[in-house]
Amino acid sequence: MRIHVATDHAGLEFSQRLQQHLSEQGHEVIDHGPESYDALDDYPSFCINAAVGVARDERDGVEALGVVFGGSGNGEQISANKVEGIRAALVWNESTATLAREHNNANVISIGARQHEVEDAIRFIDLFISTPFPGDERHVRRIAQLREYERTGAIAGKQVDSL
Repeated sequence: MRIHVATDHAGLEFSQRLQQHLSEQGHEVIDHGPESYDALDDYPSFCINAAVGVARDERDGVEALGVVFGGSGNGEQISANKVEGIRAALVWNESTATLAREHNNANVISIGARQHEVEDAIRFIDLFISTPFPGDERHVRRIAQLREYERTGAIAGKQVDSL
């Protein structure tokens, strides 16, 4: 599987160790940066590029997921979720890693590098990657509603307020 990875300076060590782990597991890893430590770097472009890579691969029929890191993981998740077709979930334990796939068919996860030991983060990521989306009707329906709103600003048959 192709795994797109991005971080900011807070997650650089995590990212490097994760990429090595994923490569050893046989995954194709695409690093969207940064390449070196810069305490003043800006994570949005790195994380958006990782999410674009996942969305592009999905469009092209390539099996892919994404992992983004930062101090808390919040900004990185927000950034990834700006890309059409991306469902990025903030993961902080084993349960959220599996539920991100089982209930939301998340295609990107975000992890706070300052919140976890790297071994824990690797365990969360391995669970995320290995958990299939079971395709339960209620989850498929909800994901379709999110996709519809993302594309049209409305959800058929539902009251959605406008800005």
